Amino acid sequence: MKRYGLIGHPLTHSFSKSYFEQKFKAENISDALYGNYPLAAISEVAALIENTPELAGINVTIPFKESIIPFLTELTPEAERIGAVNAVKIIRKQGITKTIGYNTDVYGFRMSLKPFLTSQHYRALVLGTGGASKAVVYALMELGIQVATVSREKGKGDLTWAEISEPLIRNYPLIINTTPLGMHPQTENYPPIPYSGIGKEHLLFDLIYNPDLTLFLTKGKAKGATVLNGLTMLKLQAEKSWEIWNS
Repeated sequence: MKRYGLIGHPLTHSFSKSYFEQKFKAENISDALYGNYPLAAISEVAALIENTPELAGINVTIPFKESIIPFLTELTPEAERIGAVNAVKIIRKQGITKTIGYNTDVYGFRMSLKPFLTSQHYRALVLGTGGASKAVVYALMELGIQVATVSREKGKGDLTWAEISEPLIRNYPLIINTTPLGMHPQTENYPPIPYSGIGKEHLLFDLIYNPDLTLFLTKGKAKGATVLNGLTMLKLQAEKSWEIWNS
């Protein structure tokens, strides 16, 4: 029996476990289990891998997508360029354990966004500068889209929240939320941007998928924007992870 799982903290927001359990049932996969492994600190990942010999792969969610890197044996070139990992393949041979870090968020985000892009979405505002943001920025640049990032800390992104004005919002027809603002159970939160600048030409993408319609998306939809949540991205990156673990 092979085990797979998700590490992060907290994991109350995640659908990964139920997604893989449904996948295993639908595809008659009887030799695999997927579990949640909430870690108080990323340093606990080494013991998890060592003490769970059946563990063949893990997904990584907030807040560990960047901090896991020093604990891995190697990274794919793409994960290294991005500076964030959300899937780890664990290879055990002759008493030696090798851990390889991948980034499947790039694939999941790019493939879920592309069908909704038009020529007017040439400039994107990315809210947040964490591990998920790095994957999003990488994918947008691959698509030839100009990017500006927003951070709470001055100098960490291109802009701070205080610098976002209504005219600026109008100049960025594609806005992506990569922060946890609005994620279950704190669904009353939302990114503090001037929603008055959003119009029907806007496309708003929230990486959050629980709830399926965050306040960020609700406020954008009320202004006529096209809105997308992160559920399709989750499914695509999950399938890519499975492909990696079993290749």
